[in-house]
Amino acid sequence: MEYLGILFMFLKAFAVGGAICAFAQIIINFTDLTAGKILVIFMLSGVALTALGVYQPLVEWAGAGATVPISGFGYLLANGAMKGAREGLFEALTGPLAAASAGVSAAVVFSFLMALIFKSHTKYN
Repeated sequence: MEYLGILFMFLKAFAVGGAICAFAQIIINFTDLTAGKILVIFMLSGVALTALGVYQPLVEWAGAGATVPISGFGYLLANGAMKGAREGLFEALTGPLAAASAGVSAAVVFSFLMALIFKSHTKYN
C-alpha cells in the first residue's frame, strides 16, 4: 500500500514539472524570446505566484515537481524574503540569499568538480 503512495507522489511531481516544462517549450516554439528572457519570466512568475499565495499549495501538493524548475527558484527566493521580512528589513534582504545558499553552493562545487574531471570543448571540435 505504501508503494502506491510513493508512486502517486512521483506521478504528481512528474505531471506538474512536465506541465511547467511543456509550457516553456510552447513559449520557445511560438515566440522569439531568448532562453535568458524565458528563464527570467519563469523565475519572476515563481516570485509572483508565491506572493499571491498560489505557489505554496502547489509545492505542498507536487513537491519536487514544483520546486525543481526555475519557477521553484523564484519561489525559494520569495519565500526567504517573506520569512526574513517578519524579522526586519535587513533580514528581508538577506533572507533570499540564506534560502538559496545551499543550492547555489552545491551547483558551484559540483560544476567545479565536473570541470576538473571532464575536458570542455566547443560543439564542433
